[in-house]
Amino acid sequence: MHEWGRPVGDANGVYTDGNVSVPIILVDTDEGITGVGLGPHVELDSIFAAIEGEDPRGVTALYDRMLRQTFKAGHAGAVFGTIGALDTALWDIKAQAAGEPLWRLLGGRDRRVPAYASGLDIGLDDDELVSLYEDYAKHGLRAAKLKGGLDIERDLHRLTLVREVLTEAAHGSRPSMMLDVNEAWTRKQAVRHVCELERTLDLTWIEEPVRRWDAEGLSAVSAGVRASVASGENLSGLEQFRPLIAAGALDIVQTAAVWGVTHFLRVSALAHAHDLPVSPIGTTSVGLLHAATSVPNHMVSELQDLRPPRGVSLDLHIEDGAFVLGQSPGLGVTIDEDAITASTRRPVASADGPHVRPEHAGRRLLSVAHHGAAQQRQPTP
Repeated sequence: MHEWGRPVGDANGVYTDGNVSVPIILVDTDEGITGVGLGPHVELDSIFAAIEGEDPRGVTALYDRMLRQTFKAGHAGAVFGTIGALDTALWDIKAQAAGEPLWRLLGGRDRRVPAYASGLDIGLDDDELVSLYEDYAKHGLRAAKLKGGLDIERDLHRLTLVREVLTEAAHGSRPSMMLDVNEAWTRKQAVRHVCELERTLDLTWIEEPVRRWDAEGLSAVSAGVRASVASGENLSGLEQFRPLIAAGALDIVQTAAVWGVTHFLRVSALAHAHDLPVSPIGTTSVGLLHAATSVPNHMVSELQDLRPPRGVSLDLHIEDGAFVLGQSPGLGVTIDEDAITASTRRPVASADGPHVRPEHAGRRLLSVAHHGAAQQRQPTP
């Protein structure tokens, strides 16, 4: 479980207690090597049957074997996450067997991966927001992505606050600012909202302004605003990226950590063929961080919490605004099963939250009350 110690969420909802479930898959081999994958367990027995007894070093072929295993029902959604978790565990095993960190096995040269701060912060009041990004700034982060999309004036206010924090930490250098609205808008809402923000701010990108599959809508937003359009984290499979890239709907191609290493490598190659950058997202995206070192079009990776989930140790650290991967063989992920078992906290099942799309999302006429306290702090001139 990831214990954030504060509310986390987005325009769709908030986990007020900050406790979020983190499924973990451990894959054992007959030679005593265990691979770690973070992701769902949906249809796990059926999908694992495609790789059971196989040589894990054939991970790319085994990935396709898992996709074929789900041919009739389809591999989208949480099933794709299960495939991704197993795929990541196989890459971990392969690199451990070779005695190399995964970034080296994949052909990476530089183990530093540029990062941006992303606090899942819509539930925070102004003082909490400033304190959070001051902490990111201490680690050299000079780019930030805020959650928003419910109120233009509040988004402008919060983005300005964080911009001031990062500018001060960088001694006047201009930070990169992004806004993620998690598919909350219609096309017209997106253009109107972003254009209003761009009267004052220079946004590097707007993330998921409309529905993930709306190629025409994403393209229209990209044409109507100065900011780049970033999306793709919820797309599962190259077949879902093809129409968006063909329509010019994506300026920055994103993939989620939960979908696995092989998926990221393939999406990166597709994006590179169209001269598009890629940017991984996720809470514990260690597998994609390793993979990012080996692709020519990686732009920047998301850094959410500065602490890993309970019972999970990572051989990496944050320095000068970048993830610095370690030298441990494999992913460098260690699981303390006793610590996980001993945890008395459990996520509380909820009918709302960021995992549930609100009934009126994309059909709001007026701004709605934001999540969290209403206290506002004026930005410094």
